[in-house]
Amino acid sequence: MPSLRHIRKRISSVKNTEQITRAMKMVAAARFRKAQEAVIAARPFARGMHQVLARVALHKDVRDHPLLAHREPAKKEDLYVLTSDRGLCGSFNSSVLRALEHYLLDHYEKRDSIRVHTIGQKGYQYCKKNKLDIYENVEDLLGSPNYHRAMDLAQDLSRRFIDGEVDRVTLLLAEFKSAVQQNVVFRTLLPLDPPELQEEDLSRVDYLFEPPKPEFLDKIVHRYLANQLFMVILESVASEQGARMTAMENASENAKEMIGDLTLQYNKARQAAITRELMEIVGGAEALKSAG
Repeated sequence: MPSLRHIRKRISSVKNTEQITRAMKMVAAARFRKAQEAVIAARPFARGMHQVLARVALHKDVRDHPLLAHREPAKKEDLYVLTSDRGLCGSFNSSVLRALEHYLLDHYEKRDSIRVHTIGQKGYQYCKKNKLDIYENVEDLLGSPNYHRAMDLAQDLSRRFIDGEVDRVTLLLAEFKSAVQQNVVFRTLLPLDPPELQEEDLSRVDYLFEPPKPEFLDKIVHRYLANQLFMVILESVASEQGARMTAMENASENAKEMIGDLTLQYNKARQAAITRELMEIVGGAEALKSAG
């Protein structure tokens, strides 16, 4: 049985760990609330973009836009893997990276045509460790999500897609559902699928375009792409903070249970030590009595 001193040290160590995990949970909770508010604040604009593009998509000029061109089979694919920059967020990163591993195995015959891009240091480190070729690592995008940076990345993707450098752009991420639920999903970013209106919302009204129609439609399609990418980034950040908050809460609860078990073990050891000392005293007294 471990000594009382050893058990006391373990209890003190676990208590310190519990304080750290509890503090990290509070920080993650504050960041999760901020990330969740950012997602909620961005949704009205996303819905507005969805409705605008859905209405103008009734025009043939939009459906002929090069960003909506489906190339089958897609010979060249860019796969963007979204992970976190830091750990201690439960299975958030491992689930995404496991899905990446399975995806590459399932498409092994065309592995050379899939270019892996990483957004987040954990994905980058995993690919480096497993000697996976990384075409590009996008840094500091998830730490402070910025619409202008998302737009710059979307413009670069648009250029590559239109130039024929890539036939499909796929995103691999942990989709935000709630603080305790994140689903790993693959989303096709390019080619775009124009949103569709419900039959009762269809408008037969023709529009007057300013600036000229081709220029306006091109801008609205590119803005829609940038907004889709920005919403994905916000969702990934919210998922990360929710996963970290849940992981730290579980760690704190486990630390409490361990402290309880160690305290019980300490009390048993202390009781055994006291009993042993009493037995030694009684035994010594009996020996003196017999000697007298």
